[in-house]
Amino acid sequence: MSIADILPRAAFGLLATSALAACTTVGNSGRDLIPEQTSFAFFPSKTQTQLLLNDLPSPERSVAVAVYGFTDQTGQFKPNESGQTLSRAVTQGAGSMLVKALQEAGRRSWFTIVERERLDNLLKERQIIREMRQRYLGEENINAQALPALLFAGVLLEGGIVGYDTNTVTGGAGAAFLGIGARQEYRQDTVTVYLRAISVRTGEVLTNVTASKTIASQAIGASAFKFVAFRELLEAEAGITTNEPDQVALQQAIEKALYGVIMEGVELELWRFADMEKAWPMVVSYKRERDGTYDPEDVQRAAQKWRESGPMSVIENNMEEKRGNGS
Repeated sequence: MSIADILPRAAFGLLATSALAACTTVGNSGRDLIPEQTSFAFFPSKTQTQLLLNDLPSPERSVAVAVYGFTDQTGQFKPNESGQTLSRAVTQGAGSMLVKALQEAGRRSWFTIVERERLDNLLKERQIIREMRQRYLGEENINAQALPALLFAGVLLEGGIVGYDTNTVTGGAGAAFLGIGARQEYRQDTVTVYLRAISVRTGEVLTNVTASKTIASQAIGASAFKFVAFRELLEAEAGITTNEPDQVALQQAIEKALYGVIMEGVELELWRFADMEKAWPMVVSYKRERDGTYDPEDVQRAAQKWRESGPMSVIENNMEEKRGNGS
């Protein structure tokens, strides 16, 4: 092979290498690949269980509670196609969700929440305040108005995520005719939480509730594989998959468990509504749902109907006046 034959090949290889390098070169530190428009951050809509907690009537008096931790007790890791990863199957922020649910109850009227999950940080800051006041103000005894005593809780809320079952229900259906078909597949997981209330004074477990929430996933697709003419093949495929967020499902399970703890406490006379006569139908509905008489959908539908109805007033009919008028 002569040098004249080698040079064109070398030039072609150099040109191809330069083209590939130009394709893989990303300018401006990669920011050129970011689309000009991105989705906006948003506040998620309230769940049905959040609305149930919001609709709770005010209590006779607020209950001071503390949450030391609401952890993942399943020990499961997130599976994938090649096995499992080091990521947990469920979120590790269940304690924050529980605190948020406590604030949602009765629109911040049911519970006084004291910080205990990060108590060390709180105590460190209070110690810094004491040292600064001693150094710059010369206080040997700290002014109680400047640094009052911490609130204490009368009730502890304990528990955690006790179950995360995958593929509890799977299925699908499909059909095809002459190379054109459609299919549908679905899968269902279940997350279960356990929540109990404990008396600080006696250590007695006052009440405990278990709540579960299903997590649904669905895939819908259509495909075509057909010869439309001689040596002309039509091949097309389209589909969409929807997955219910695990975090939202866990949040709903925690909110449902807290709703049950409140109702169980009212039934056991651990605490009371300010207007028991007005709130008693809600307690009866909860008991029937707990005992299987009502479905959760019935309770949610009744709460939605009550929420959408306007303020009600009682109209008294004066029958004697109607009779006097001849009506």
